[in-house]
Order: sequence, then structure tokens, then C-alpha cells
Amino acid sequence: MTTNQAAVNVTRITRCVANRISDLTLAVVVICAHTAHAAEAPTAERIKRLLPPHVGAAVLAIDDGQVVFKHAWGRRRYDRDDLCSPTTNFRLASVTKHVTATAILLLADRGALTLDDTLDKFFPECPDYWRHITVRHLLTHTSGLPDYENLIPDGTTLQLTDLNVLALLRATNAPLFAPGAKFAYSNSGYTLLGLIVETAGRRPFHDFVATELFQPVGMNRSVMYVAGINAVAERAYGHEPAGDDKWTLADQSLTSAVRGDGGVYSSLDDLQRWLAALDERTLLAESTYEAMESPQVKTDRGDAEYGYGWFLDEYRGERRIYHAGSTRGFSLHLTRFPDRRAAVAILLNRSGIAPDDDYVDRVVDSLLFEEHAD
Repeated sequence: MTTNQAAVNVTRITRCVANRISDLTLAVVVICAHTAHAAEAPTAERIKRLLPPHVGAAVLAIDDGQVVFKHAWGRRRYDRDDLCSPTTNFRLASVTKHVTATAILLLADRGALTLDDTLDKFFPECPDYWRHITVRHLLTHTSGLPDYENLIPDGTTLQLTDLNVLALLRATNAPLFAPGAKFAYSNSGYTLLGLIVETAGRRPFHDFVATELFQPVGMNRSVMYVAGINAVAERAYGHEPAGDDKWTLADQSLTSAVRGDGGVYSSLDDLQRWLAALDERTLLAESTYEAMESPQVKTDRGDAEYGYGWFLDEYRGERRIYHAGSTRGFSLHLTRFPDRRAAVAILLNRSGIAPDDDYVDRVVDSLLFEEHAD
């Protein structure tokens, strides 16, 4: 055998071995992928069964700072084929409130306002009783402001803006109770907080949230939605049940354009970034986060207390921080267990869930408290 022939044979043998190794590697990858899929599917199916019937849904679970579950099901709109995914943006409704609170607290950290500032500082033309209502009262639902939803004139067909809400509230003459006297959940208060952000932050509220909150933590696809000004990428649309597993599109109401009490759209991917920022104390001073997540007032909801934008209590012996969101077409819940850097986010593009449906606890138990899972 010549030297050239030997070299050719060595090359052929080397290629053969490389091909066999490549085939073996591919087989291992396929087997591993199949095994991972087989392991994941039962978990996803189990969680899906725990949820109420839905058009679309998305669930995220984090434990010890690591994602332990992330999955989406169904469609963004019942009459289209667009599927939900971890990047689908759902309307957060009242889960928005802790975002609004974060914006206010950031401005307080910067010295642009204080929590003891009264409303006349931001709204010079205001009822006399507003001179006794502070930013802190708004944050803790203790302002005594009337509910703006009850002030909407009969026959109104156009959506209200924040300025419309401001006009309705300015026309009132007295609070429902003395400011600070008690807790009464208030969308009015959080609407005014959004307008205060505009005044103290010297820019539109939705722009402040985008540039000062979302972008710094990488939430580049979440928005404080304002029709005609920004857009919702991969938007999930709201639905209401229509009987016999049927659905009707129910995406907007008269109050859906009001921002501070419920205007954020976000996804599992972006909420994962937001939750990490909360755990890592990224945006606010440490003492400010401590105040935000500490009891400020006793609520009228069982043993729960309220911080700034969050309900607070204990669950399964652990400290829990949470907020629900419910609006026309959407039902949502964000639950945190800060002492173990754990959280569960549940996003549904449907409303009309029975008040006694404990699906949130079922999902949380299944994903974070195995000993209590069914």
C-alpha cells in the first residue's frame, strides 16, 4: 500500500467514525428532547385541568429565583388561529396597581414628591376635601374618594380617559369617609396616582412607565396601553362565556382606557423579568421596597393587609404578597412568596369566573406546595 492510499484510508476511517459519533449524538439529543417533552407534558396537562375553562391562558411559576414552569394554552382570540405563548400580552387589569405604585415610589425616591403631599399640590382646582388627602392615602386605598365608576352618567357610550375621571371626581363635594379612616378599595385613587406621575415626572404616564420602569429591566414588549399612541404586540383579546363551551369577544368597557388602575399589558416573559427586578431590588431603594411590601393598613378582606399596590398575608405558613386583576374579558393573578423568591402568575383572557372558584390556590399548591396538591 502506498503512502497516499494509506492516507486516503485513514481519512475515510476518520470520516466514518465522525459520522457515527454525529449520528449517536443526534440520537441522544432526540432521546433527551423526547424524554423532556414526555416529562413536561403531564405537568402542563395537570395545570391546564386546574384552570377554569378558557380561550387562552398562560402560567408562570418561579421558585428560588428559577423558572420551574412556564406554559401557554389556547388562542389569543377565539375566532382566529393565533396561539397564546409566553410572549403573548394580556391586559393585567388591577395587577397594574403595583406598577403604578412603583412609579410613584420611584419619584419619591428621587425627591420629586413625598407620600405626605396632598392632592391640591398636583390638582390646584380641586374640592376642599382633597386638601386633606395625601399620596399615601391614594396608595393604601384610604382616601375616601368616591368610586368614579358610580359617577359615570347614564347613557355614556364613549370610553372614559383619565382626564374624564378627574373631571367627575372634581365635581364631588365630600368624601365617602374621612381620609385615613378606613380601607376601601379605590380605582379612583389609582387613576389620580397615574396623573400625579405625569405631573411630578414631567412626561406622559405611559411614557414614564416605559422608560423608567419597563425598559431598565428589559420589559421591552410590555406597555401602559393608550389607543392610537402605542400598540400591544401579540395582544390577547378578552372574552366572556356564552354557554356550552362558546365564547363571545368582550375586550373593552367604558373604563378600559383609564390607565393607573388597570392599563398595563404584559406577558409571561416580561413578568419573569419584572419579578426578578422585584426580588433583586432593581428600581427602588431597599427601604422603599421594604415599605411597599410591609403592612400599611388593615383591609376589609379577611386577614389581609395592604402595602403600596399589594395585598399582604400568609399562605401555607409563608409570607405572601399578591394582587388579582379582573376586568371585562380578563382574569389574572400575581402571587409572590418573597422569602423564597417564588411567584406564580396566571393570565386568562376570559372573565365571568365564579367568585368561589379557588383555581389560583389549586395552581399555586400544585406548582409550589406539592404536599398540598391534589
